[in-house]
Amino acid sequence: MSAALRSLPRQVLRQALRVAGTVLPVMLGVVTAVFFLLRLVPGDPAVMILGDRATPQALAELRAKLGLDAPLWQQYTDFVSGVLTRGDTGDSLVTGVPTAELVLSRAPVSLGIVALALMLVLAIAVPLALAAANRPDGFVDQLVRIVPTITLGMPLFWIGLLLIIVFAVNLGWFPVGGVGAAGSAPFEPVRSLVLPALAVALGMAPPLIRSLRAQLLEVTEAEFVTTLRAARIPERQIRWRHVLRGAALPTLNLLSVNLAYLIGGTLVVEKVFGINGLGTLLFQSISTRDFPVVQTIALYCAILVVLVTLVAQLLSALIDPRLRGAR
Repeated sequence: MSAALRSLPRQVLRQALRVAGTVLPVMLGVVTAVFFLLRLVPGDPAVMILGDRATPQALAELRAKLGLDAPLWQQYTDFVSGVLTRGDTGDSLVTGVPTAELVLSRAPVSLGIVALALMLVLAIAVPLALAAANRPDGFVDQLVRIVPTITLGMPLFWIGLLLIIVFAVNLGWFPVGGVGAAGSAPFEPVRSLVLPALAVALGMAPPLIRSLRAQLLEVTEAEFVTTLRAARIPERQIRWRHVLRGAALPTLNLLSVNLAYLIGGTLVVEKVFGINGLGTLLFQSISTRDFPVVQTIALYCAILVVLVTLVAQLLSALIDPRLRGAR
């Protein structure tokens, strides 16, 4: 075993620790921003719960019970200290259920859409970028450069509505909305998530196609590729083993950067497709001023972004040996 391979676990661990060191500041920044921005939103949670006809005394008693009468700085420090010391994100102001329990009960559906959208965006972007880079300025290249741009300018909810009309209403290939019951058919729940995931993937694919196409063309003209061709290495082997690998790194970084768009898009399309996931819970919580639930969703999304960024960093280190020794 070479020295480079023997040192790989240590180098990967160093990458993991470096990214993990950013977890706490990122989560603290997200929680702080969300906490204070929510307090700028007009509306009193006590009025939202009891209604406009509630007496001032009843409103005051509810605010005291929920801790909303405390100074803002005290509410903030109580929330942050609860998260850091006990992992407690508080209870919902509306239902009284622990927010972590509420969020985790909705998370599987949303994570299913995120995972499926990630697979679909790769299934769309990689073949199209390869086809475009194979003959630059050819018919396929022109088509690939124009058509995805159309979806780039479309709002996600509009893409979702188009998909519903074409594939659910007219063709009947997928359900119009909601998530099928787990016992109805073996793949019915997954089938219900295809159109929402496709809507997110179509909105995310254009920049990835452009990035990967540009990187493929750049790597194809690199000196080491010319050397491989001079050594009579098969063109297919050069393309798949060396060119695609060299072009994958910037695209992987772009994919990790766009993860926030992926998660945000998932929360939006859930509403369009009537899916009872985190997006629906988020909109409901914002409309009822259920601050702890919104804060918890933001915190968990930040954790997810950091974790996926960590995975992207590790994959980058595995793809490019130069990054393993970077400090």
